Amino acid sequence: MANKRERQATIRELIGSRPVESQEELRKLLLQRGWDVTQSTLSRDLREMGVARVPTPDGSARYTLTGAVAEDGRPTLEALLPHLFTELDGVGELIVLHTLPGGAQPIAVSLDAEEWPEILGTIAGDDTILIICRSTAAREKAMRRLRSLAEP
Repeated sequence: MANKRERQATIRELIGSRPVESQEELRKLLLQRGWDVTQSTLSRDLREMGVARVPTPDGSARYTLTGAVAEDGRPTLEALLPHLFTELDGVGELIVLHTLPGGAQPIAVSLDAEEWPEILGTIAGDDTILIICRSTAAREKAMRRLRSLAEP
């Protein structure tokens, strides 16, 4: 178990010190540090640590420590939204949430998993999510919650 803790500490250090864009890149960096890990071990470590691959404003992606994971190992809405959120607007029972490119799917999955009573469902594209609410009042409540979670 000590090896696992040390390996995960090395992963944290690497991800925190430089942009790491892929598991293969991270695996090579670990190998340079003396850790020869398989892809499946690395995937398991990243899931357990709450590491998410998030898009950057320039269109690439990088791994980041979100610090919060759901029971299924996915990063939580609270962990993802501050990194990916760009804009929020709504009308009637509908909310349109904009994200960085590639950010809509993970946020929609996390939002659906939250099962907020005011939300009926979501439809996600690449950088836009349509959120269908139960009423105008439900939309207003959901928008307040989303804005508060998006603030870093």
